[in-house]
Amino acid sequence: MNKQQIIVVSSLENDLRNAIEAVPHDKLFVLTDNTTLNLCWPILSSYPFMENATLITIGSSDANKTLESLAHVWQELSSKGGSRKSLLLNLGGGMVTDLGGFAASTFKRGISYINIPTTLLSMVDAAVGGKTGINFNGLKNEIGVFNPSSSVLLCTQFLRTLDQANNCSGYAEMLKHGLISDTKHWAELIRFNLADIDYIKLQELVAHSVGIKEKIVSLDPYEQGIRKALNLGHTVGHALESLALSTGKPVLHGYAVAWGCICELYLSVQKAGFPSDKMHQTVQFIKDNYGKMQINCKQYDTLYEFMTHDKKNSSGIINFTLLGEIGDIRINQTATQKEIFEMLDFFREC
Repeated sequence: MNKQQIIVVSSLENDLRNAIEAVPHDKLFVLTDNTTLNLCWPILSSYPFMENATLITIGSSDANKTLESLAHVWQELSSKGGSRKSLLLNLGGGMVTDLGGFAASTFKRGISYINIPTTLLSMVDAAVGGKTGINFNGLKNEIGVFNPSSSVLLCTQFLRTLDQANNCSGYAEMLKHGLISDTKHWAELIRFNLADIDYIKLQELVAHSVGIKEKIVSLDPYEQGIRKALNLGHTVGHALESLALSTGKPVLHGYAVAWGCICELYLSVQKAGFPSDKMHQTVQFIKDNYGKMQINCKQYDTLYEFMTHDKKNSSGIINFTLLGEIGDIRINQTATQKEIFEMLDFFREC
């Protein structure tokens, strides 16, 4: 898999021009959702070199990460003169970069694309690493491919347009990166004040976080081994996210991941010897900033069923990434149904 260029933006106009010029193309398309169309596209559309770009817009939120939205993007690319030499610029959060990346990867058997993530979550997670896809059949990211963008432009000025909840959502993935890296970075992350964001400091933390993910992806681009470290919190997190979606009360991805980290750190203590004091410090940070998702024991079977559909599983066995210590990664870990239900008891009661 080709390595994508990560650009920490100093001048959005200059850096974007250079990124576009680095990819020879006959036609430039820009994908936005309704939110980034209003908040972010006016910035890019003012640049002279964007004058002839063709705009494609889809609905906002993860509820639009669907086959129907994907077909709309394909239709727009096809009807407005897209070719195998066209370039797609994805301007938006993780939903836009995931869906847009998949659309680019499959249109005409693949065209080049550039990601400009506009949310913290997409900067540190979705837009980096080459995973693309859509939700399908009620399951998160059920259909997709590995295919990195030509470049990713990290411009933290967009983060000032976000509300507190969306900043918290992205920060959960950064916290996960801290847990799988080293104690110093983890401690720095749980001391950060999410209620009063220092954006200069946040840019430093974002660059560090992306560096952690980049290093892991470069070692294992197709998730055969160590890249599974990035799944910490996601086996349970995706199940909680799917449960919330099925009840008509969707939650932000990062919140589900944060709650998933509570569960999987508990499993790490029980099965891998993770220090309970560090688990409790992390759990307290998550409780303070993310609250708690209310579940009841009658939903355990449904959550367990969602976990059995996770893409990380093999032969129907639920697969977890656990930790023996901060940075001591244990991939391909399993748990019995009894242990999983005890983990859910802890989550409800903690």
